[in-house]
Amino acid sequence: MIKCLLVGLFSGVISGMGIGGGALLIPAVVFFCGFSQQEAQLVNLVYFIPTAISALFMHKKNGNIEVSVIKPLVIYGVLGAILGSFIASAIDDFILRKLFGAFIGIMGIMEILKK
Repeated sequence: MIKCLLVGLFSGVISGMGIGGGALLIPAVVFFCGFSQQEAQLVNLVYFIPTAISALFMHKKNGNIEVSVIKPLVIYGVLGAILGSFIASAIDDFILRKLFGAFIGIMGIMEILKK
């Protein structure tokens, strides 16, 4: 229980700094809290709602929102989330963990190689 609370606190701090807390939250709840990959992704989606709302208010306050792209991003984001949730729930937990690990690894390499 304490491990899960610390995972939540740490990922919240990381998210508040503008770093993708979900990228750390998913593996952390799998390894430290014993969740399946699908459960961890569900936790990440639920966790994302309040963090996204608080980020939205801060970005609005700072004038960082490009209003013209909001509608297409929301529409395609919701469609992608629905499609992704169906795909994730249909894939075996072991394979989903490997795919997620590969995705995070590729993203990390891209960040290292970014100019």
